[in-house]
Order: sequence, then C-alpha cells, then structure tokens
Amino acid sequence: MIEAIEEFLARDLSAVEEAVRKAAAAEIMPRFRQLAEHEVDEKTGPHDLVTIADRRAEEHLTASLTRLLPGSAVVGEEAVHADPAVYGALRGDAPVWIVDPVDGTRQFVSGDPHFCTLVALAHHGEILASWTFAPALDEMATAVRGQGAYLGEERLHCGSPDPGADLRVAIAHPLYTTDRDKRTLSRLDVPGVTARPCGSAGLEYLKVARGEVDGLAFTWPSAWDHAAGLLLVAEAGGAQGTVAGVPFRIDRDNELPFAVGRDEATAVRIRELLRGA
Repeated sequence: MIEAIEEFLARDLSAVEEAVRKAAAAEIMPRFRQLAEHEVDEKTGPHDLVTIADRRAEEHLTASLTRLLPGSAVVGEEAVHADPAVYGALRGDAPVWIVDPVDGTRQFVSGDPHFCTLVALAHHGEILASWTFAPALDEMATAVRGQGAYLGEERLHCGSPDPGADLRVAIAHPLYTTDRDKRTLSRLDVPGVTARPCGSAGLEYLKVARGEVDGLAFTWPSAWDHAAGLLLVAEAGGAQGTVAGVPFRIDRDNELPFAVGRDEATAVRIRELLRGA
C-alpha cells in the first residue's frame, strides 16, 4: 500500500485538485447565497450548522476520491456525525481522505465568502498531502509532505513575526468553546498578544502560512478542521504543539489546547501561555 500511495502522490495530485474544484462547482457554489430555510439544519446546537451543500459536497468527494485511490477510506465531518465509528479509520492501515466539505458553514450560511473545502490524505497518522480551496475567493492552497506549500503557483513561507510587534493570534471562537476553554484561552490576554476569534479554521491556517497571522490556538481535535492546515503550515516553515509539549496528531488523543505558530518560537510562546507558565 505504501508503494501505491507514493505512486499516487507522484502522479495524481492534479486530479485531486480537479475533484475538489468539481465538488465545489457542483454542490457548493450553486447554493451560496441561495439556501432555502429547509436546506439548513442544526447538529448539536444553534451555532453548529449543516447544509445540503455540506452533505452533497461530502458525498461527491467521497465518491471521487476513493475512485482516484482504490482501497482508501474517507473520514468526513458529516459521515462521522452520522456514525462516530467512522473516525476510527484514522488509526487503520488504509490511506485516509480527511474531508471537511464546507469549513466555515456559519459563514457560508450568512453569505460571507470566507469559507473553504478541506481535503487531506493521511496514512498511519502522517499527513501526506492537503488541499485548501476557497471557492468564493477562487484560492487553492496545496501542500505535499517534503515538497512545500503553495497558493496557486506561489510558494508559501510563514516567516517570523516582526520583532517587538504584538503577536496576532486567532483563537477558537467563543461560540464553540466551553467555559473551561474560555478560561484557558483568556491566558492569551496579555501584553504583547492581540487575540481574536477565528473564522474558518482552514483559512486561518492559510493566513499563518502566508504570514498574515502569527499563530493559532485551538481547543478541539476534529481532524477535518486541522489536517489540511497543519501540513500547509508545516510545509511553509511553521510549527505546532500541544500544551503537553508534543506535536498534535490526528490519529491519537491529544492534550488540548494546541498552538500553531509561524515559527517554533511563536508556537512555544503561545503554548506556554496556554499552559499558564
């Protein structure tokens, strides 16, 4: 299987990009700013929304991606919501496509163009390739392990924060955090850090890879929100780690929250503040 994956990565990356674009064109963009009331549902609460676009785009991608790589599995946000056991494929032997069909559903429902489709390919917990597509902005970011991160044809470099400037940090949105999470994240309310609630997680990772945001702090582990962005930032030169001081991994339980930074020093600083150190 490892040889099949390597052959696929060497041959068919453009086919994945085409599949992502087709799913967005067929299932997401025709419904953008066109959703009927009955096409939007709540999952766990009024801020946890799912639309017909989420469901149809995930179905579209599940079919197309497994055709591209026979024997692969899919861990998609909507499939896991329907059957939590699906998440266990991340610890299996098959290569896994990790799919968030509409990352930023709240923005999508409100007509805000800052949402994206996230796809990553992983095997034994290692993220091998990723695609971050913002269809309403027509931006496609890609990364392949060991080969760099790109926005279109432009290679991405995180760089480092400007010396002496406040760190710009996007943090887990308060609508999706517990009281305990809020207390932990409030530790970033210190001189030298300017924190704000995050929007689409995938687009926040892209901002770090582009050097537009210095760091991120997240309190939830869902692989579909993080896999694509973690590889994008890593390949652009960034760093990440949990409050336990080890890398966040998609195939195991992690001590949360975890921090992402444009460079190692930034990730460590955010992580240590979250620990209360």
